[in-house]
Amino acid sequence: MLDLPEPEFGSGVIGVCDICGTRQAVIVLEKERFKLCVLDFLNKAWIKSDRKPGVPSPLYRSERVWFETEAVPDRRAQAIRLRPTKVVRHPVVLVTPDVYGLTTTVLDGAIRFAREGFEVLLPDLLKTDGIGPTHQLALRTRAQLGGGASLRSKRVVDLVRLYRDALAHLREGKMVDPARSAVFGTSYGGSLAIALAAQDPKLSAVAVAYPMPVQPADLPRLVTAPIFFIAGSGDRAAAKAKAQLAGTRSGPESSLETVDIPGVGHHFLSRDLGAYDLVRAEEAWTRIVGFLRQRLLPPPPRPPAPPVKTVVVAPPS
Repeated sequence: MLDLPEPEFGSGVIGVCDICGTRQAVIVLEKERFKLCVLDFLNKAWIKSDRKPGVPSPLYRSERVWFETEAVPDRRAQAIRLRPTKVVRHPVVLVTPDVYGLTTTVLDGAIRFAREGFEVLLPDLLKTDGIGPTHQLALRTRAQLGGGASLRSKRVVDLVRLYRDALAHLREGKMVDPARSAVFGTSYGGSLAIALAAQDPKLSAVAVAYPMPVQPADLPRLVTAPIFFIAGSGDRAAAKAKAQLAGTRSGPESSLETVDIPGVGHHFLSRDLGAYDLVRAEEAWTRIVGFLRQRLLPPPPRPPAPPVKTVVVAPPS
């Protein structure tokens, strides 16, 4: 920093930051006598002090929130929100958990998304009054009989409505870009993500890992956002869901990208289950995050090329 003998409140100077070591603008606050980087107001170093400067801020912070919804009797539900600390408008990702709640899989995905700069919301179904075993039964019964998860069941409709209200709450954040939004789900949560996407034409992307087939089978035709599908090569249920998606997707506006991970089956992303495969899981997360970055965090446009001056050479006299 510049060594100012009498730094004034609110004065802006140029110097080298004590935290990040880069030369940038600095704001001086007189009352607390510390200097703040314009790029990171959470880092501070005391003026002319032997105290160690503050550690860099974390990439994201998490908090428990409540959002309004018509899907449950109390008209509100709980969720975990992960907010990146970088002061820019963030794209948003809604994670649609299965009725088992916040499993290691959805938490793993949410943390990865937040570290990449997405603001993430995870509805906490296990702590939401009005959501219970009957919803789990309604979601699984038809799927276990071979027809796919019934998305017309009243209790499943309530789950989709809850997620729709959660997405609306997420888009209302102060530091989010509501025009850049996505949903992500695994297994039955992936089926719910597809059902939600079929009702929301504003979504920019849909990412699902080994989802279950859905009923009605032509529902994915209503999804307008690009879909990313990833599953293990040994997962028969997910293979049916893949064929179902492929049969309803056509045209660039309804693109489908599929990835088959060899040698793994269902739940290979779940750290606490026997099907977990560390190497394959890391490969899958890299593909999922890459897809979301491509759709929600496109690179900035290239600057225009400088004009080329034409030199006119006079003919020899």
